[in-house]
Amino acid sequence: MTAHTNAPSSLPRERKRRITAIFWINLACQIGIIATGGIVRLTKSGLGCSSWPHCEPGEFTPRYHPESGLRPFIEFGNRALTLVLLVFAILVLVATYKHLRTKGKGFVRLSWVPLILTVFQAVWGMLVVYLHLHPFFVSVHFIVSPILVASSAVLVYRLYEGNGSARLAVNRGAQFVYWPLAAVGFIVLILGTLTTGSGPHSGDANTPQRFPFNPAKIAWLHADFVWLFCGLLLGVAIVLMVTKAHARSKRALAALTIVTLLQAVIGYIQYFTGLPEALVGLHMLGAALLSAGIAWLGASLFTWHPLGEGTAPDDHSKEAQR
Repeated sequence: MTAHTNAPSSLPRERKRRITAIFWINLACQIGIIATGGIVRLTKSGLGCSSWPHCEPGEFTPRYHPESGLRPFIEFGNRALTLVLLVFAILVLVATYKHLRTKGKGFVRLSWVPLILTVFQAVWGMLVVYLHLHPFFVSVHFIVSPILVASSAVLVYRLYEGNGSARLAVNRGAQFVYWPLAAVGFIVLILGTLTTGSGPHSGDANTPQRFPFNPAKIAWLHADFVWLFCGLLLGVAIVLMVTKAHARSKRALAALTIVTLLQAVIGYIQYFTGLPEALVGLHMLGAALLSAGIAWLGASLFTWHPLGEGTAPDDHSKEAQR
């Protein structure tokens, strides 16, 4: 098998490095804004800035007031990171159209997702502020972020692939188990969001709004789907091991397994210890990594290398069994 390369081989090495850095930083920022959004919620800074896009009416930047402490600065900092996301989303799009169009129409279409959804997130964030952190709008604001992380992760993965058409690089059975895994993973994220929205971390220090769910019951429903996700993950692992899948899929599987286990451990500990802010924050960061891991594993099941290069095209090829 030939080694994978960063971006198209026809580009100069320094330019390939810059393009690769843009895509990786975009992914890191998409993960990072989930973490900073968690800090906003956990420090009850959701309405630290009462207006949008200004922090306060007539004041674009926050000011310190003893009664509000650092909450306006925390909220404003999270908003400022959105500008960074917009910059790198635009850079991803420019790099794609200028240097990576040979990756195919699917890659070009996917390169629009960071920009479109980041703009959506900015506008939706305005609604969250104007509607005083209504739990539905807060939850949608969060659940869009894992989609951004997943799409950004696939874009990064594709940089290391060829410019051919997508073909399965593993046994077809892995694909049949993977798609239910991805669907259940998304349900896990939604239920996790509902669980947080039903608990004490509403994001506003003064007038908390929550979903009308029993926190314990929604938490256990969330845990049930986590166990289902673990079962499907085991199913993917069995198929990949039995069919001797290529090393990239096995590495992606191992990474996703580690993140899943850590998330499960953190989830149970935070539940039985009264939801300490530090653990809830780690759990939210873990949700972002889980999204990236699911997407990365899915991308690893395919190859875009021409025949005879990279990973073999289908589950019947001799290369795929090496």
